[in-house]
Amino acid sequence: MNVVDANVILSGLRSRNGASHAVLTEMLRGTIPFAVSPAVMVEYEDLLKRPGILGPEPWLRPEQIDAVLDALCDRLTPSCPFFRYRPFLSDPKDDLYIECAMAAAATVIVTHDRHFQDPAVPAFGIEVLSPREFIVRLTSSRRSS
Repeated sequence: MNVVDANVILSGLRSRNGASHAVLTEMLRGTIPFAVSPAVMVEYEDLLKRPGILGPEPWLRPEQIDAVLDALCDRLTPSCPFFRYRPFLSDPKDDLYIECAMAAAATVIVTHDRHFQDPAVPAFGIEVLSPREFIVRLTSSRRSS
């Protein structure tokens, strides 16, 4: 199971090139398992709907962002954290991803965020991968299957 940071979703929508877009595409196709808690989904929506976040002339309208979020909701594994690990990371807002991963028994968090490089994260059995590292691993595992 995987948890994907909102910054990866944002990067995947801002550019069709690169690993973040590949991660988002895999999520939307339902080809990778990923967990989302209510707090993480609110974070996705909050970030994606911030004025100007998708650029001065975004190619997505708000209702299209809703369609992307709805499609993610159709494919996610719900995670309902019952215990809070706060504050844990140097950016306390990122703790919701740790909580989501713990509740879903996820082993990977996909992110661009350096705050997840905290040396205590692996103690929870969670590996932090960049989108590129995640796609390389995914491609490699598909080849060996």
